[in-house]
Amino acid sequence: MTTSPRLLSPLRCLWDAAATLGEGTCWSEREQALYWVDILGHTLYRCDANGGERRQWHFDETVSAVAERQDRPGLAVALRRGLALFDPDSGRLERLHQPEPERTGNRFNDGKCDPAGRFWAGSMDFDCRAPTGALYCYGADGRAVRAADLGWAVTNGPTWSLDGRTLYVNHTVERAVWAFDVDPGSGRITRPRLWLRFDPDDGYPDGMTTDAEGRLWIAHWGAACVSCHDPDTAAELLRVPLPASHITNVAFGGAALRTLFITSARFGLDPAQLAAEPQAGALFAIDTDTTGLPANAFAG
Repeated sequence: MTTSPRLLSPLRCLWDAAATLGEGTCWSEREQALYWVDILGHTLYRCDANGGERRQWHFDETVSAVAERQDRPGLAVALRRGLALFDPDSGRLERLHQPEPERTGNRFNDGKCDPAGRFWAGSMDFDCRAPTGALYCYGADGRAVRAADLGWAVTNGPTWSLDGRTLYVNHTVERAVWAFDVDPGSGRITRPRLWLRFDPDDGYPDGMTTDAEGRLWIAHWGAACVSCHDPDTAAELLRVPLPASHITNVAFGGAALRTLFITSARFGLDPAQLAAEPQAGALFAIDTDTTGLPANAFAG
């Protein structure tokens, strides 16, 4: 039986960055640091578990997701048109395959690596309206395969079951979490089905992560919270309230992988809402009794 997790500390604001669209949380065990991004601010951030040792890098386009490389220094980052390799020390950027040049209104959004080191990233309509989003899988050779032509306006939050045989993806506009069967060897996905649908009061599912017990932790855009769900029944086990409406992504990190890091956004808030939510766009953290899973690295 899946147990309900507990929170062990008050919520902390680690970095009041006023990000337009904070996202892309990725804990680096190698560096004992958190990477995260401001998609529309074209900025990659890095800090330690306490919000110190801060660094940031600016790009000429959107940057939406981050993963470390397995056997080499540096990162894989999702830019507007596709994946790139980035060396934070030198600033060197090497663009990889751009798989949908014909979809000029799209940009890449959320993404992360599976246990085999493949980088999965979803594309979406820049204006969040046209049903042009797809799901791509980058192999170690830097080429992307269109794993599913979803036809969604906003594709978010890939994460996996503990055995790696179920992939979860958020159809954000429809407030739905979908599950797919995955062949761990080939990465081929089949049998799409609705796993969870949220009520309007719950906002929209954004980024998410899986903990060491297989529970899914989901950020809620428009509902000022993160929710935790049973992997078998999808039942809600815990809700973490936040002081910002637009909660965008979550990742476990820290020395014991028991700190939940949470990003937020200012985008879409009117002046009155911004005045009422002065920490919108900040990076938050809270300690839990839950152990997360180490972030998978890119094999390329």
